[in-house]
Amino acid sequence: MAAAGGSRADNGYGSGSQQQPRRRKGPGALATAYLVIYNVVMTAGWLVIAVGLVRAYLAKGSYHSLYYSIEKPLKFFQTGALLEILHCAFGIVPSSVVLTAFQVMSRVFLTWAVTHSVKEVQTEDCVLLFVVAWTITEIIRYSFYTFSLLNHLPYLIKWARYTLFIVLYPMGVSGELLTIYAALPFVRQSGLYSISLPNKYNFSFDYYTFLILVMISYIPIFPQLYFHMLHQRRKVLSHTEEHKKSE
Repeated sequence: MAAAGGSRADNGYGSGSQQQPRRRKGPGALATAYLVIYNVVMTAGWLVIAVGLVRAYLAKGSYHSLYYSIEKPLKFFQTGALLEILHCAFGIVPSSVVLTAFQVMSRVFLTWAVTHSVKEVQTEDCVLLFVVAWTITEIIRYSFYTFSLLNHLPYLIKWARYTLFIVLYPMGVSGELLTIYAALPFVRQSGLYSISLPNKYNFSFDYYTFLILVMISYIPIFPQLYFHMLHQRRKVLSHTEEHKKSE
């Protein structure tokens, strides 16, 4: 489901519509400077995660259980994306607060409520699948926003943002779904986060069932966002090619 200084209407994997922060005198310049710093820090953070994965792989000679090598920075920088909701709420980024919150919280949920909470899944290869997809995506995405804010966007970064999602989005979604699926038996056995009756609040909650519903929600959401992203890719890259020919 989903994971800056621009729109996240792309499920965090790529080609959402390019939207720039509102430019205003005084506060506008400050907001832009803040967003540049934020995106540079987030780009660097995800680069740290990428380097950590590569170093751990070279040291171990295996891709198994690489999650432990990047667990802390992954939690920190993925949680740092929560600031994107505030960016929308305060109006420094013209995106939907609800949509951004949904996309950011979906990744934060998977990071903390699934992968962190169900220790048994941390050794599963499916975790690495979404971690790699997220890492590549976020390096490109935050770089894209940084250069866009500076009005100096290299074509290679634009092309990568509007092209690599074709592979990264299905890869990330597959890793997310497989991780949730792998967590199900452990959640059911432990009763994690579940609330049973009777209790003084007269309220019950079955986290196992909730996770199943989360998985089912991918069915209508994934195709809609994926085809939207393909449409945006054709629109943006074809416009870029036409602009180059006119020069």
